[in-house]
Amino acid sequence: MRIGFVGTGTMGTPIAGCLIAAGHQLTVYDIRRAATGALVAQGAAVAETPRAAAESADAVFTSLPGPAEVETAVLDPVSGILRGMPSGAAYIDLTTNAPATIRFLAERCRERGVAFLDAPVSGRPPNMTVMVGGEEADFTPVRPLFEAIAKNVFHVGPSGAGCVAKLVTQYLGYTNFIAALEGMLIGAKAGVDLGILARIVPVSAGQSRTFDNIPRSVLTGAFSSGGTLDIVAKDIDLAVALAREVGAPAQLGILASEMYKRAQAQGWGGEGFPVVARILEAMAGVGLRHE
Repeated sequence: MRIGFVGTGTMGTPIAGCLIAAGHQLTVYDIRRAATGALVAQGAAVAETPRAAAESADAVFTSLPGPAEVETAVLDPVSGILRGMPSGAAYIDLTTNAPATIRFLAERCRERGVAFLDAPVSGRPPNMTVMVGGEEADFTPVRPLFEAIAKNVFHVGPSGAGCVAKLVTQYLGYTNFIAALEGMLIGAKAGVDLGILARIVPVSAGQSRTFDNIPRSVLTGAFSSGGTLDIVAKDIDLAVALAREVGAPAQLGILASEMYKRAQAQGWGGEGFPVVARILEAMAGVGLRHE
């Protein structure tokens, strides 16, 4: 297939690389031209605008930081993806996006005769999970593209369903991380050896993949696991907004969001999200790190 790929950052580059390895012909674009270098070395062509990446494409992917960046890349009246996409092509958004933005994009795509799928991802390619929202008739023809980049492919439901599923998983993971930090701080204040406690939790009721960030990233002071603080704070905000929209409780999320925002206010947005531990350490008056 001829594929346009817009957004070749930390996630976009390896995902696009999987598509190249699967034999597809890619034209890539990133606002930072240097970010396309690794894909050019693998055989991709470079476009000067999102619109140029979309022209003549059978499918176009976006992998961007958030809703604002997606709307600009897709809807710009001069350089946007929809200005270049041919009718009958498929537009696939891999971004962890806002449901309202997804609904808006779906409508604009329908007007242009373009199939639209929201398909946020979790993990790292090629072993990640992709959660797809959209019509079955639009999903089936491009399923092989998803199978080239992900181990677990779920068609969740109609347009927007993939976005909802991703926000739920983000809510679960990153509120859990705040709870895990609080638990460790309780142990620290009570005088328990944190190294031993970190070995107990994974074989007891508190076990979770999220907790695993604590011994490898918080106790060591590395703060490097997973996505950046800015990305996590954005995702939690979107998840809480979704809860409000549908009338679901989100008290834990509201509290977690406040912690991540406090960490952003310290200027740590570009660091790994576990740096939020510093905020809770300050609140508790005790450290978790062995530095």
